[in-house]
Amino acid sequence: MKYVPDATADRQFEQDKTVDRDGVDGLLSELDEYAVEQALQLKEKAESPEDVKVIALTVAPEAGVDAVRKALQMGADSGVHVADEAIAGSDAIATSLVLAKAIEKIGDVDLVMCGMASTDGSMSVVPAMLAERLDLPQVTLASVIETQGDQVRVKRDGDVATEVIGATMPLVMSVTDQTGEARYPSFKGIMAAKKKPLETYTLSDLGVDAGDVGLSVAWTEVQDTTARPPRSAGEIVTDEDGSGASALVDFLASKKFI
Repeated sequence: MKYVPDATADRQFEQDKTVDRDGVDGLLSELDEYAVEQALQLKEKAESPEDVKVIALTVAPEAGVDAVRKALQMGADSGVHVADEAIAGSDAIATSLVLAKAIEKIGDVDLVMCGMASTDGSMSVVPAMLAERLDLPQVTLASVIETQGDQVRVKRDGDVATEVIGATMPLVMSVTDQTGEARYPSFKGIMAAKKKPLETYTLSDLGVDAGDVGLSVAWTEVQDTTARPPRSAGEIVTDEDGSGASALVDFLASKKFI
């Protein structure tokens, strides 16, 4: 899961072109809520749900623990928060390294469930990178998921065709926002989450060299940012003399809407 800046807030950037995390509220990426929801549904549908453990994992600044707590409130069994100052500014490659090491430390994982993309970077590459680092098969952009034992059947909706894919766990999967609405934490879930185990890992705990992560070794960088110009007033089409319809048609044609 990814802890992202609130997209509805007025985001600012630091001098190094990274987002000013202290100047904006953060939250669990909405697209990752679908992954949490699907993990919980698979647990609930399992033959022995008590044997299935849903672990929420994020790599984020200190405040990012709120994203893990949100997953715990939704129903996850435990959480892991990887936090280390050296990770700040890491790109997808370094993030996938830290996530993979954390998953290896957790161990005995059958299914790594991810959102289809983060709501800030929107790159969609971390699930594939995780599969490569963990040497596991991957199924991306799943919209319907069915499991039977270690067998997984996934529906993927493309622009021109729908695919049905079979796979065998362990594997890495990303899910789309078509999988179904994510549940809201109930009061009971919020109270129960306070007693659930939540571990914090540092790079040292994972055996990751601080020199392999962070902004200084990122393969991509933001070179410049420009504030979006304020919205201008829209054009109002009136119909005082019966010419409104043709004026509206001319307007739509000028914008190539018709």
